[in-house]
Amino acid sequence: MIKNILAPLALALLFLQGCKPETALQEPVKIIFDTDFGPDYDDVGALAFLHAMADSGRAEILATLSCNRHELVGPGIEVLNTWFGRAGLPLGAPKSAAVDQGSWQHWLDTLVAKYPHRIEKTSDLPDAVDVYRRILFAQPDTSVTIVTVGFLTNLANLLRSQPDSICPLTGTDLVSKKVKKLVSMAGTFPLGKEFNVHMDSTASSFVFKNWPTRVIFTGFEIGWEIRTGLRLIKMEMQNNPVKDVFSICLPMAEEDKDGRMSWDETVVLIAVYGTKGFFTVVPGEITVNPDGSNGWNSMADGKHVYVVQDMPVDQMSRFIEDRMMHIPKH
Repeated sequence: MIKNILAPLALALLFLQGCKPETALQEPVKIIFDTDFGPDYDDVGALAFLHAMADSGRAEILATLSCNRHELVGPGIEVLNTWFGRAGLPLGAPKSAAVDQGSWQHWLDTLVAKYPHRIEKTSDLPDAVDVYRRILFAQPDTSVTIVTVGFLTNLANLLRSQPDSICPLTGTDLVSKKVKKLVSMAGTFPLGKEFNVHMDSTASSFVFKNWPTRVIFTGFEIGWEIRTGLRLIKMEMQNNPVKDVFSICLPMAEEDKDGRMSWDETVVLIAVYGTKGFFTVVPGEITVNPDGSNGWNSMADGKHVYVVQDMPVDQMSRFIEDRMMHIPKH
């Protein structure tokens, strides 16, 4: 009976907390953010959420990497990093074969034309694998959370990497030593076909079979229900790249009339806050089929978990959007 009373109170406190300035309650979570930043614009909401967490002291952003070779993705990521006061964050992109997709709503070219950035094109960035290896090797053991909100291309390349002048470890050994967990927007659970897994299904299959640490999945079905952006575009502040992107894109699709689906934002939420109070978890192991669809084998000792909604959707939508609306002090 006591648990039944306390659970709603805990959720209410989390909800109310979203309306107030945050202060860190623990050591900041060290995060590498890996994004496709183009085919959809929830990546922008997720990166804004992450910068808000860094400003609050809850997160330390180690790097922002692209898994998408489109030439505007690198500059677009740097626009947001610069606007949030972190122009010097390490950037990287794949040098091997990779997906190349821009934004059909033209939000990427709008950002790059309007806001300051130093990178002219994605191909000017260093190899994402080199950035991963350099950043991870410099961190304390079992300290880094990797967040993926795009294709698994970079992580497959990282696992396959060999000792080099950057680090004497193989990619798999480096991940085993330095990474605490991987949180990924990938898959539909318990089975289905989702964009990030499908677009580079070979990399997805390899990563999920061989990744040596815990993996937390937030699936298509979770983000589909959580709609954000309508309050964001009503902000009075002008020259806000996050607001600009959602203002451009929301009116262009009937399915976004109640807000954009918040797939990628939920990954940052889990990486920083964990799952307790927000989601319950189902342990097991993902399977990736040759056609890019996924299945799921439930098992109590599985190395993977996927999340199931716990906090009411309207409360979670507000919790996430509050952080997407964060304005940097500068």
